[in-house]
Amino acid sequence: MALTTTTRLLKALGDETRLRILHLLVRGELSVSELQEVLNMGQSRISTQLTLLRDAGLVADRKAGRRNYYHLVPGPSADLLDEVLAQHDDTAEFQIDLAGLGALQAQRQEESRSYFDRVAAAFGEQVLPGRTWEGLSRAMLQLLPRGRYADLGIGDGLLTLMLAQVAESITAVDLSTEMLRQLELRARRKGLANITYVEGDLESPPLPDASFDVVVLSQALHHAIEPTRALSQARRLLAPGGRVLVLDLLAHHEGWVREQLQHQHLGFTESDLEQRLSEAGFSNIHIERAARDPQPPHFMTLVATGRNPD
Repeated sequence: MALTTTTRLLKALGDETRLRILHLLVRGELSVSELQEVLNMGQSRISTQLTLLRDAGLVADRKAGRRNYYHLVPGPSADLLDEVLAQHDDTAEFQIDLAGLGALQAQRQEESRSYFDRVAAAFGEQVLPGRTWEGLSRAMLQLLPRGRYADLGIGDGLLTLMLAQVAESITAVDLSTEMLRQLELRARRKGLANITYVEGDLESPPLPDASFDVVVLSQALHHAIEPTRALSQARRLLAPGGRVLVLDLLAHHEGWVREQLQHQHLGFTESDLEQRLSEAGFSNIHIERAARDPQPPHFMTLVATGRNPD
């Protein structure tokens, strides 16, 4: 590392507000408005500090609609940052910030839960991005073995019900109690008794390790704040040799889905999804474009599979 780079880096770390921002970004990316809420500071002050951190090469940002989300940049500077932050983990300021971050995450989860509770009864009749019979059928062809399935983020429950007809057992996990209740009603009408209903977040599903043969995330990954974490949890649930199936949207520019459908991400490119699956520990990764929605804006569905190594 050049001396000028080290000097700029040390100068960037020599401020309490900047250290507090970095301490929060270690836990995941945040927008300016979210940092405002957690730190209880004005926008201009936070934006100024983020600009200095970006100039020092410590953070980078990505634009999503009208918001910019900031995250840490990996590299040599990150090692020094870890050492600095570790020495102050127990300070009152850091602990207060973590409490604020926890409240923010709880609020996010509650907003998502409220949305899906509101629309649960009519969810199956809505026109939703990426929900095509062709896409679902092609995905089903890759799920030949009868076994133990987990469906993380059930949505309207259509795929859950289809899987229940071929699976030994299936565990349906969703954040919304009402979504699960609607699924149970439909399952009863179809005479399906091999479904277990579990309320939980797909980024931290309350299920035991290595207890499933197949884990499915159908049009759910774009709802995860940290998609790679959700995929890592899917791998945790899989027995050795088990497989993950992901159906999601190809990257698009329809920003309205964030507000109207609670999407956290505007789909994924093939390379992005492959990298996330690889980082989560999967092997034998295969990704293909399955089908395009017939109605505008013609969302494209990706189908991805991966294997939990023995």
